[in-house]
Amino acid sequence: MISGDTILFALMVVTGVNMVRYLTALRSLIHIMREAHPLLYQQVDGNGFFTTHGNVTKQVRLYHYIKSKEYHHHHDEIFTGKCERVRGLFILSTALLGVTLLAAFIL
Repeated sequence: MISGDTILFALMVVTGVNMVRYLTALRSLIHIMREAHPLLYQQVDGNGFFTTHGNVTKQVRLYHYIKSKEYHHHHDEIFTGKCERVRGLFILSTALLGVTLLAAFIL
């Protein structure tokens, strides 16, 4: 029989791996954004996005840009593909985090 601790540990590992995938895709998107969409790159503070002094309101700007799918009007297919990937991984990571937290409280 599989114990609750094993299930919780497996959920935590899967959630951690997907969070790393999400952050890597986000870093890649910001790198591509420098050439594909320079105005948005400046609006979200591309250089300081992952630093400790990063501006949260600028990070939220990128969140709303991706959430509202404003990238569909962009001409660069690579950029729109990366935005779709980041959006999908964000949804997946958020759902996994919710399930893991729920399992931690139940188990």
